[in-house]
Amino acid sequence: MKDKQNRRIVITGGHFTPALAVIDELKKRKGWEIYYFSRKFAFEGKNVLAEEYLEIPRTGTKYIFIFTGRLQRRFTRHTIPSLFKIPIGFFQSLYYLWRIKPGVILSFGSYSSTPVVIAGWFLRIPIISHEQTIAWGLANKINSFFSRKIAVSYRESLKMFPRNKVVYTGNPLRKEVFDPKITPLAREVLFRKRKIGLPLIYITGGNSGAKIINQTVVELLQKILKKFIVVHQSGILDFKTIEMYSENFSETMKERYFLKSFWPSEEIGWIFKNSEFVISRSGANICYELGALKKPAILIPLPFSQKNEQLENAKQLTSCGLGMVLEQKELTAQNLWWAIEELAGRKLKYQGIKKILNEVYPTDGAEKLTDLIYELINQKN
Repeated sequence: MKDKQNRRIVITGGHFTPALAVIDELKKRKGWEIYYFSRKFAFEGKNVLAEEYLEIPRTGTKYIFIFTGRLQRRFTRHTIPSLFKIPIGFFQSLYYLWRIKPGVILSFGSYSSTPVVIAGWFLRIPIISHEQTIAWGLANKINSFFSRKIAVSYRESLKMFPRNKVVYTGNPLRKEVFDPKITPLAREVLFRKRKIGLPLIYITGGNSGAKIINQTVVELLQKILKKFIVVHQSGILDFKTIEMYSENFSETMKERYFLKSFWPSEEIGWIFKNSEFVISRSGANICYELGALKKPAILIPLPFSQKNEQLENAKQLTSCGLGMVLEQKELTAQNLWWAIEELAGRKLKYQGIKKILNEVYPTDGAEKLTDLIYELINQKN
């Protein structure tokens, strides 16, 4: 019975792409019973399902929805209800953890992880927290007090946490990034790419989308489509508006434009592989994937991220010679078009930067983090 408990793991957090990589690695090693605790909805006050709620169950992982509240930076009509959700999420987590009795908890940060981590500490379950960014977020700052081990994606982050807890693992990367599947939609996009003979660019504001990026792209879209095929992830909130706008395109333009609210994991590999470059926010996970794939990008950091972490992620990537930063305060249609032409005109030579990129963005993070899980369980026994 004890050995079976040791092979039960609860994974939690809103940063679910590295979680997918660890789930895949655990399945390779066999014998694991995997649970995922997180939110159901992506936004306060909107019935928009969170991407992890849609993606994680597809792996066969048991998903447990808990109420999640956060400390908001400004007062809105959702502030008070959100605060009341925090203790509810804690007691939900306490109940489910007591029933499941996992051998270990693995947290990937964000506000949805903190009630689970604190409840796990209360029940004396060993906890590993993983920090994806160079500058730690508030959730992981809190979680670090309750965690047995803290794994980090970058060597620069080692100094932020207690030496007896912190471990450098790198960031777990989805296998789909390096082993792309050719789906029916992929075949259609690649057929048109060969037929038309234009380069492909991928535009994304992250899993939930980014309104200001979408608005600026829409201003430029017909101009962009004269020179590129575009694969666009809009997020659910802007999808209908952009879809209606694109319905007025000529047949030639429609043939060059592929819009989705969210591109699932099985399609992200071929998008990255076949893109000339990417236009994106600079979240920790996409920056790490771009670095590992040596894929150029125009990065537009979220200006009010915790400790300006997105700007730090972007600077890390561009300091390795991969792409450029366009800050949101400078984001106009004119400036974005300049950046597109500038990056498209560059002939990046990877020979000089390949070694640097391999050192900064290693690709074995999932294996190292899974090894750490086994290490913690062995220590417990």
